[in-house]
Amino acid sequence: MPSPPPPHRFDLDAIGAGLPVASAREELEAAARRGAMVVTAPPGTGKTTLVPPLVANLAEGLTLVTQPRRVAVRAAARRIALLDGSELGGPVGFTVRGQRQVGRSTRLEMITPGVLLRRLLADPALPGVAAVVLDEVHERSLETDLLLGMLAEVRQLREDLLVGAMSATLDAAAVSALLDDAPVVDVPSALHPLTLSYAPSPTLRLDARGITRDYLDHLARTTARAQREAGSDALVFVPGAREVDEVVSRLQGLVGEQVEVLALHGRLPTAQQDRATGGRRPGEPQRIVVSTSIAESSLTVPGVHLVVDAGLSREVRRDRGRDMSGLVTVSASRAAAAQRAGRAARLGPGHAVRVFAQSDLAGMPAQSAPEITSVDLTDAALWLACWGTPRGDGLALLTPPPAAEITAAEQTLRALSLVDASGLPTDSGTRVSRMPIGVREARALVDGARGLPGRDGARRAAEVVAAVSDDHRPVGADLPRLLQELRSARAPGTERWARERDRLARIARDALGDSSRGARRVTSPDAAEQAGAILALARPERIARRIEDGSRSYLLASGTRAALPESSGLLAAPWLAVWEVQRAEGRAADGTGAVIRTAAPLTEEDAFLAGADLLRDERTAVLESGTVRARARRALGAIELSSTPVPATKQDTVPAVLAHVRSRGLDALPANDTARSLRARLALVHRELGAPWPAMDEASLLSTMETWLAPQLSARTTHLTSVDVAGGLRHLLPWPEAAELDALAPQRLAVPSGSSARIDHPAPDAEDGRPVVAVKLQEVFGLSETPRVVRGRVPVLFHLLSPARQPLAITDDLRSFWDGPYQDVRKQMRGRYPKHPWPEDPWTAPATARTKRAAGR
Repeated sequence: MPSPPPPHRFDLDAIGAGLPVASAREELEAAARRGAMVVTAPPGTGKTTLVPPLVANLAEGLTLVTQPRRVAVRAAARRIALLDGSELGGPVGFTVRGQRQVGRSTRLEMITPGVLLRRLLADPALPGVAAVVLDEVHERSLETDLLLGMLAEVRQLREDLLVGAMSATLDAAAVSALLDDAPVVDVPSALHPLTLSYAPSPTLRLDARGITRDYLDHLARTTARAQREAGSDALVFVPGAREVDEVVSRLQGLVGEQVEVLALHGRLPTAQQDRATGGRRPGEPQRIVVSTSIAESSLTVPGVHLVVDAGLSREVRRDRGRDMSGLVTVSASRAAAAQRAGRAARLGPGHAVRVFAQSDLAGMPAQSAPEITSVDLTDAALWLACWGTPRGDGLALLTPPPAAEITAAEQTLRALSLVDASGLPTDSGTRVSRMPIGVREARALVDGARGLPGRDGARRAAEVVAAVSDDHRPVGADLPRLLQELRSARAPGTERWARERDRLARIARDALGDSSRGARRVTSPDAAEQAGAILALARPERIARRIEDGSRSYLLASGTRAALPESSGLLAAPWLAVWEVQRAEGRAADGTGAVIRTAAPLTEEDAFLAGADLLRDERTAVLESGTVRARARRALGAIELSSTPVPATKQDTVPAVLAHVRSRGLDALPANDTARSLRARLALVHRELGAPWPAMDEASLLSTMETWLAPQLSARTTHLTSVDVAGGLRHLLPWPEAAELDALAPQRLAVPSGSSARIDHPAPDAEDGRPVVAVKLQEVFGLSETPRVVRGRVPVLFHLLSPARQPLAITDDLRSFWDGPYQDVRKQMRGRYPKHPWPEDPWTAPATARTKRAAGR
């Protein structure tokens, strides 16, 4: 039997010819032989072209290389295959969502991070894989961050697995530490001279709706003028696909046929993306490529000597309060602006025009925030659960997931029956994690396919999911209308949608055979309402009901309010399944603060079926005008379906009163002298002695109301004035220490006259307040030592009063008072109050509360 042919070896001399990174070839090979490596190299140095085949030559098996975007995966694979002189799908192949081109001889496979994540979850051993290289780590995408942590763990089990991380700019030390102190290879920049100029717009770049039309006009004019002056190919950076298309349209009207204007973004067909990234052939006109950030660092557009940068970026922002995530237009980071400008000087001297003011640069963030801090973490939570590290606990990550966000994501997975109470995946969760589709889309696809009546539910569910998982924007938020246009090929992107529909239909049919989840049958025969039922299965918390007849505002089960666009064809629908909602202000939001962007009508019956886990029968009670009023309530999440008055019980009264006090503070409770005094005394003892004496500040008492206030309430508590606050506070007294309270903080103080004076203890929030005794001066003649409370820690502050009970002196040092200031007081007072004793010697005079005559009798 003939032996298999030797594995393909890449000609690194040919591939690396003219690339700055080739100068570090020996250092790169030495680092790769160590089993882990971190490579930092500016854009344009050729790291994506040379390092993957270099690693593949050293690895005894398949080398996987990730790129953050599908267009970059294809471009990088095509470029390496071209330099290698081989066919794509031979020694060099690629895999992206819905497209794979590899063969038996493939040694180097370019893939997206999502593809690698699912391979890892299916088999963490990665059989047949000898090396994994993560490129563009500095972009801090969620999937790449997770892959770094997971691969670091895989290396503990597979010492033979080579793991590399590459980036234009990154915290190399942190990544190296994650990979067991992997060697760092820093490839220096070899950029040609670069000149910078600024062309700020006379109008605003951004307003409440995003990038302004006036600014796009200015950007197009600036680009056309700069390209004409430079006489070279140009690359223009704008934040999103919509802006790409608008600037392309404007430029085509400005430059005519002399210059070819091309768009480059992720929504374009593959052929158009390849046309923009493939370079200009001899004899073709000069070109202007208008791109989103995909051309920033992960791929090279050949022939460019001019860059025009809007200085803007499209980033995910999450509104946790409204449970909304969406793309917003913001200033790009300074690092991104530098990378964009550097694109102009890769092949020779270049020029970058920044279409913003130079002063704006200082206000830009230094780096973009890691995605893990701002995106919906539902998918990530399932991946982490399937990896055996629920919530990321115990997994080494460059940035841990925010606690509140990952907890909320885990709760969503529990509601979808994808993880159990401990956070570990169910059988259904394991299957969903391996599907090449998001968690919510998988739920809509599989459960929708099973629940739809009639034949081929998989195809009909796939149509809906393909429409919402891509970047289609329904007019008036009307998803059924968009579906009709896509089916009839009247909408942009129909071919892309059809390919995705067919891919998803295959996934659904495969999943239907082995899924154990029970079906929730869709009841409506109407196609539009069936689309709504499919959406509701994926996002039951976004089932929405119209607030009132004739309104375009809806209340979502999550508690968010949002409005349909004024022209929407869905305005008559009492129930909606909402897929996308965005923050908005003004007329568009109808006062709700949010606008519905994608939705479909839904029957009430299907709303209850899809939202069955959100249906609640509960009692609610509130304190109104001092009276507890209870109601029996049925609700779907925050949507109240019915509410009926019922007699209040103690189970209603206690939470209603506690909620009332919690919202209004302790001032809502009746205040009498007994309660005020007890609270002040306890506060003083706690301040001086600490535990076990209880804290009496408002925050502490509000947090412990179930302990001290709840026992004072009953079903007959119809008015707060009947609540015994002092009795409640006594529940907090520590035993047996409570027996010492009167000694530690007495309520009254015996004075030499034979009577007693009330002690006013400091307010509970007074950090250094003192107990005060207000008493007539004559009643403390002869008292030399100032009394002290709380085991002698706190001296009493005396307010010494005149016979008319007006203040004469304040002191906590009686001995010094009698020896000094008293004589001044005596001179002033004995003429005004001659009937009262003002002895020259207060030490020997008898203390008295009476006049001289009364005392003589």
